[in-house]
Amino acid sequence: MSLSIILALVAALILGISKAGIKGLGIIVVALLANSFGAKASTGILLPLLLVGDVLSVIYYNRYVEWKYLFKLLPAMIVGVIIAVYAGKNLDESTFKFWMGIIILVSVILLFLRDRKKDQKFPKNPLFAYTMGITAGFTTMIGNLAGAFSNIYFLATGMPKNQIIGTAAWLFLIINLFKVPFHIFSWETINLDTLYKDAMLVPAVIVGFVIGLKLVKKIGEKTYRKILLIATAFGAIIIFF
Repeated sequence: MSLSIILALVAALILGISKAGIKGLGIIVVALLANSFGAKASTGILLPLLLVGDVLSVIYYNRYVEWKYLFKLLPAMIVGVIIAVYAGKNLDESTFKFWMGIIILVSVILLFLRDRKKDQKFPKNPLFAYTMGITAGFTTMIGNLAGAFSNIYFLATGMPKNQIIGTAAWLFLIINLFKVPFHIFSWETINLDTLYKDAMLVPAVIVGFVIGLKLVKKIGEKTYRKILLIATAFGAIIIFF
């Protein structure tokens, strides 16, 4: 078994854990797959796996979803995806990987600053939701890296852990389905070959999800926030080195 396949299986396992609620781990998944298959190609391999995880997450956490916060973020995310489709289509591999790294670093900084603020009240200015939504939409299309930006938004709402996970589950199921046609017909990063690779990785996603559910139940609110920050920072190190 080649190193790239081993890394991909580890990535799929971590993706399942991430979709169960340990959300900061998603960036590590992106980094591992980018180093296994190439930055841009990996986005097409990852998207179907994300959808598998989204479906599992929606089934389990559906009772916790807060629709009002979802619908504040969703329209701006769709706009961000459309912008990224045209901005990212013709990026070469090295440029694509560079911007993936930059996005991760920005995510780390934003999460760190948000966590250190004493005033944790939800920003009522609509510009906050629009900014986070467009940025999340752009980054989810460029490199499936919206998690950090959406986390900032959800943490700012003051929702408990399970409500954050449940709302994010529906949000990303919708937005990831919206991205599929662009990956097939515009970027051409999803094809029969990538779906074959996905089929081999799906069992690891399911196993990871089961493990993740057990972990989430044992994690408190404050620890959950710290894990999210550490995992995001670790993902930034992986993508650059």
